[in-house]
Amino acid sequence: METKDRREQDVPATRPEGKPDIKVLALVGSLRAASVNRQIAELAVDVAPDGVAVTVFEGLGDLPFYNEDIDTPAAVPAAVTRLRAAAADAHAALVVTPEYNGTIPAVLKNAIDWLSRPFGNGALKDKPLAVIGGAMGRFGGVWAHDETRKSFGIAGTRVVDGIKLSVPLQTLEGRPPADDAELSANVRDVVGKLAAEVN
Repeated sequence: METKDRREQDVPATRPEGKPDIKVLALVGSLRAASVNRQIAELAVDVAPDGVAVTVFEGLGDLPFYNEDIDTPAAVPAAVTRLRAAAADAHAALVVTPEYNGTIPAVLKNAIDWLSRPFGNGALKDKPLAVIGGAMGRFGGVWAHDETRKSFGIAGTRVVDGIKLSVPLQTLEGRPPADDAELSANVRDVVGKLAAEVN
């Protein structure tokens, strides 16, 4: 019996009833241009299965620290409006983050705080979300990934706990993530499984 192509097993080539591609918003917890986590997010863009479009959000570094005084229709910063609009337009979210001092990078936690408002009705409310990434050390950022899942869950997203990928960066031996066949396959699998969670 013939086995289906791996792409067909992950998600349909087109969504049923003529629906557009599944849109996945990728949020990167590192602001460094050459960040390996950014490269992993860009890899997700490149290896996404047919019928899935991954977009890396640019601009987390432009967000001011969350302040309820400026979270009003008249005062909300343009960078926040862009983030919330991108999240509202997405069907799912993929967070790709390193680990800083054993926990979530501040820029990512700040984004979670903005996306959690208005409370109970944030732009990612009830949408599937997965957390992956890499860090130095043998656990590959597991603590930060667990904390990120917890925080996003409290903020109202539907965190998919079964999708996990924590990459000890030393295992790449200096290679770009795209040059690692196993990592590329794992990232593709993550995106496919996340897309399958979209209702």
